[in-house]
Amino acid sequence: MNSRPFVRYAISIGAILLGLTTVAQAGPPLICHAIEIGQAKSLPWVDFNRKASWDYDLKNLTRDTLAILDSGAPVLVRMETLRRATIYARQDPHVAKELITRLQARAADSDAAGHPDALAWFDLGYLAAAYRQWIGPGTPYFKGEPNPATDLDGYVLIEKALTLRGQDPEMEFAAALVTLRGSEGDHQDHARKAVAGVKTDPLLAQNLASGFNR
Repeated sequence: MNSRPFVRYAISIGAILLGLTTVAQAGPPLICHAIEIGQAKSLPWVDFNRKASWDYDLKNLTRDTLAILDSGAPVLVRMETLRRATIYARQDPHVAKELITRLQARAADSDAAGHPDALAWFDLGYLAAAYRQWIGPGTPYFKGEPNPATDLDGYVLIEKALTLRGQDPEMEFAAALVTLRGSEGDHQDHARKAVAGVKTDPLLAQNLASGFNR
């Protein structure tokens, strides 16, 4: 039996777990590290390491974000879109609250209609987790304005999305990022499940292999 494929797979898991740990030490992982999305459409951007597109009209943020999310965008695109949305929303407490309120209503409405939407719950969970990292305790935010995601546990919502969605390596990757500073066991489990999808998902493989060195 040729063990080389298994060895390469085992090494890749170890490298990715190490890379994700490095990400956690470099800054808020949901904010400071861009997700590679290829040519897919997201919110306008320049380069986070330099500046966002600060001439972007914040009054359009909720509308533009929902348009991308409602287009059936892949999970990686949703992650990058919500990362950008969080950075923009931090400029205005009313916009920040409007965005997460709309996502919360969108997810709840899917349950009320009898068709729970895994992606809607994922979007809400990921945004709540991003808000916690960018707007949460220890971060200056609107001169004392409360974080609109205070009562939401992003990881719990992402777990709900995973239960509804079933096997989804990109969503597992998101859960691995969210749990970088939480339970080590949960984090490693999600990372392994993400790695399992790289053979059929080139963009996921690129994100996992990059170590977010951008």
